[in-house]
Amino acid sequence: MARAIPGTATFYQQYTPSSCYGSTPEGVMIATASDPLWDGGAICGKIFTVKCTGATNPVPHPCYDGKTVTVKIVDHCPGCGGTLDLSKEAFESIADPVAGVIKIEYW
Repeated sequence: MARAIPGTATFYQQYTPSSCYGSTPEGVMIATASDPLWDGGAICGKIFTVKCTGATNPVPHPCYDGKTVTVKIVDHCPGCGGTLDLSKEAFESIADPVAGVIKIEYW
């Protein structure tokens, strides 16, 4: 396994148009990159594995134990509160969406 990088994740629900692929749909296991990761779009198309590691708010135990999700970076999320903004489907596969924001590791 590659070295995991800690961060946070939120989720979003409108997937097109995207900064990387315009109006071309890229499926639902996708994510957007925060400002520090964006690098002028160089991250477009990069694949990450993401795992929920804990809560960032009072929602107890938001993570689905041991679950990971693989996502493709399709967009830029300027000013987002998280490291990665996951599609709702990707977020729901690793954590309870009621949490809204979770701690993650990604690689």
